[in-house]
Amino acid sequence: MNLAYRDVRHNVGRFLLASVGLSLLMAVVLSMMGIYNGIVVDALAIVRAPQADVWVVESGTRGPFAEASRIPGDTREAIARLSGVTFAGSVTYQTVESEYRGGKIRLFVIGYELGRPGGPSEIVAGRAIGRSHYELVADRRSGLKLGDRIRLGRNVFNVVGHIENQVNSAGDPVVYITLLDAQKLQFELAPPAARIQVARGAVPEGLDTVNAVIARVLPTVKPSSVAEAARRWKHLAAMTQSEQENILTSSVVDKVRRQIGLFMGLLLVVSAVIIALIIYQMTMEKLKQIATLKLIGAPDRTIIGLIVQQALALGMIGWALGYVLVTNIKDYFPRRVVLEPENAFVLAAIIFVVCLLSSGLGVRAALRVDPATALGS
Repeated sequence: MNLAYRDVRHNVGRFLLASVGLSLLMAVVLSMMGIYNGIVVDALAIVRAPQADVWVVESGTRGPFAEASRIPGDTREAIARLSGVTFAGSVTYQTVESEYRGGKIRLFVIGYELGRPGGPSEIVAGRAIGRSHYELVADRRSGLKLGDRIRLGRNVFNVVGHIENQVNSAGDPVVYITLLDAQKLQFELAPPAARIQVARGAVPEGLDTVNAVIARVLPTVKPSSVAEAARRWKHLAAMTQSEQENILTSSVVDKVRRQIGLFMGLLLVVSAVIIALIIYQMTMEKLKQIATLKLIGAPDRTIIGLIVQQALALGMIGWALGYVLVTNIKDYFPRRVVLEPENAFVLAAIIFVVCLLSSGLGVRAALRVDPATALGS
């Protein structure tokens, strides 16, 4: 006879209610794990989309994603002539806010050269950019439909294609336009600002400026050797693809990782306290029954098993319900939620340990009860 099962059946409503409440906490913890994974995946998706081996940026900077970088557009020709380089392309990155259907929309605009590295890796609907001006390919999360027209800066662009799962680390959906359009959008001054610069006698900055040059190398060539060759120019910095990814994960999303980690830790502590209080309350309500078990000679391990099994059942049911809840609603989150199976298993192991520790309060109260209590009124 399983005493824990019979006791739960006697109070099944309250036990299930406690499990549902705990499942909501588990769902939040799993959501935090999925959101963090999504942030990392989204950040890496942009840097991996060009399928580059080497990134060349302004000297003293760590790339276009971590900080501002501006280099002359003709840098691409110099990089293309390096030994081992097969293709090179110039790219720009910028965040733009525009009006769309009566509201505001924030977009992460990537400019690239047609026929060179830097463009979208896969078009899921529509077509790729075919004209040198005023066409764009947008991520579906932007809400832009094929055939829509949207104003970016002083020009109106036509949406000709869709991509999927490309947003920056801030959650802004990606759109691709040609490099010439992107340079005008990023570096061309508005007429009033241009007149002010002319009145001041300042030399206008040319539009042939890019944020980075990306290069692909031969399979037999180490990207680190090409990056080292590019760094010989004092005004340039260069890094390999793996180094660029490390910068993103260790710098750009580091604070988010620590913040979400702290939040998950707090939620696990709250879960442990709640489990401990529930198990303690359930134990205190059946002290007389526990005393009766002791009076008839039941060993301590039977009583300990009763409490520990209930704690584990409470935690595992809460974990299972939370996992089912998150997997069914994760697609409705404003940010991408990537929930890996190992995340769920790690949380299950943590909850298992938490339940064992939390049951200690109830076990202590049960073992201290006097068998004579069973004979009282």
